[in-house]
Amino acid sequence: MIVSSSRKITSIFGAELDKLVTLPLIWRTLIATFVLNLILVAAFTHSALQETAGTESVLNTGLASMGYLQAGFIILGILATCSEYTGGQIRTTLTTIPWRGFQLSTKHLSLAIMTIPVAFIIVASGVLYAFMMRDTAEAIKIGTMIKTLVGATGYLTLTTLLSAAIGALLRRTTPALVVLLGYYFIVSPLSRDYLPRIKNFFPDTAGSYMYMPASSAEINVLTSMQGTGISMLWTLIFITVAIVFYRKRDA
Repeated sequence: MIVSSSRKITSIFGAELDKLVTLPLIWRTLIATFVLNLILVAAFTHSALQETAGTESVLNTGLASMGYLQAGFIILGILATCSEYTGGQIRTTLTTIPWRGFQLSTKHLSLAIMTIPVAFIIVASGVLYAFMMRDTAEAIKIGTMIKTLVGATGYLTLTTLLSAAIGALLRRTTPALVVLLGYYFIVSPLSRDYLPRIKNFFPDTAGSYMYMPASSAEINVLTSMQGTGISMLWTLIFITVAIVFYRKRDA
């Protein structure tokens, strides 16, 4: 029975991963995100070289596009969970895999495994471009570089999973896009000015501390571990809520 259960788990996980890998919209989104990120990094790099005479840190320049880069991963997460509702494929999925909570959990796990290497490559390519465009070499500690890249990769992965959970709750691509993009690009930036005391507890603001060290002059700063913890908590809460609703609703 143990062998049979393990095979069943492996089979379900493989099926969910296969659905993500073979979905054309997923790859189009990732390719577009990669290309647009390089364009943005190039613009930020050349601007930094001209305005500050190259004094801006390579890491800061290479990660300056993160605020826009996250949009691609928000779309990725939404597509991962909403795509099956578009053509009614969700009924086939639930007929084949009746364990709803386990199926949605496996989908999030598959999405995380797919997102981590892609996010790392996209983030690292931006930092590498910023480094190559320097006239003079900048000494960067390997530990700092790895910590920053891992933090940025983790933030994008958590953002993707949170977006997937919202997509599972709303079940429609357009409403999920409106809600998430509206929050990340309108509501959150505005609330940082009007709600300065609680801004660090928002998932995107807390997540920024995962990869971008806070200024010593900033009040109520978070450490990278605190930012990671808050971001993970938000993600787990939304995934849990999504699973609860997923199990109770009709397909």
